Amino acid sequence: MRILITGAAGNLGTFLSRSLLERSHDLRLLVHHKNVAPDVAGRRSVQIRRADLAISAKLNSVCHDVDCIVHLAGVLFAPRPEKFLPTTNVAYVQNLVSAAVATNVGKFILISFPHVEGESSPEKPALGHLDGQPSSVHARTRLEAEQQLFRACQHTSTTPVVLRAGMIYGRGVLMIEAARWLLRHRLLAVWREPTWEHLLALPDFLRAVTAAVERSKISGIYNVADDQPVTLQEFLDTLSEHWGYPKPWRCPRWSFYAAASCCEAWATMFHCRSPLTRDFVRIGMSSSVADTSRMKRELLLRLAYPTLRDGLELL
Repeated sequence: MRILITGAAGNLGTFLSRSLLERSHDLRLLVHHKNVAPDVAGRRSVQIRRADLAISAKLNSVCHDVDCIVHLAGVLFAPRPEKFLPTTNVAYVQNLVSAAVATNVGKFILISFPHVEGESSPEKPALGHLDGQPSSVHARTRLEAEQQLFRACQHTSTTPVVLRAGMIYGRGVLMIEAARWLLRHRLLAVWREPTWEHLLALPDFLRAVTAAVERSKISGIYNVADDQPVTLQEFLDTLSEHWGYPKPWRCPRWSFYAAASCCEAWATMFHCRSPLTRDFVRIGMSSSVADTSRMKRELLLRLAYPTLRDGLELL
């Protein structure tokens, strides 16, 4: 298959590109400013295309003769996400989907997350609906992108697929490596109140995306996560124990919003990245647990790493 991956120079885009190359697919990797990893860019079955998702007129040529699109591109760690996410999370998806439909791309896979349904828990998991009311701008704009995808693909030859992935962990995943560094230097803190998170080991994420790409009858929304949700506090404590570092500090909720405000003010003033934003804190404090029954029926019958304890070997 010829697969177009957006955000191919990013962290997950690089992992996915390497994984799909092992299955002998032809990849068209869409990048904007960043460069693709050298070990990926040098492969014979890889084409590198540079384009701006904001310029819709140039996307038809990018999508021409593509069997499947996997959309990973996005913007993180920039201040005031409420200003840019309606563009990067919604308008860019709209531009790309329009090009996919116009060029008869067979399948469009949007990578999303269960937070789009709003607060969820083991007793009331996210079910794969499109009528959620999440509190964060990140989740609201991603939900709007999902809605646009399904509307645009109605009565066309393009099949819409949304993979709502849990928190992905594994060696080399940026958020996990950042946690490792912060724990090592005793700089990581977490709020006291338990927040549920549904995890997903990196190899299982890659297997799920591969199955969604290759299987012909895959369509609609799939929650992709492991068998045992944990609290964020338990997750970080387990990482600390596994790596031999002290557990993260427990701090009041307001302190995280205060730190995020300072980060955003500094980044706005000096035009640099913001490692923390208030909206990132907001989505982080929202519990997220998903019903994965459809995934197990149609996408992944068995997970290689069904629990965090099974996946610790990846760290």
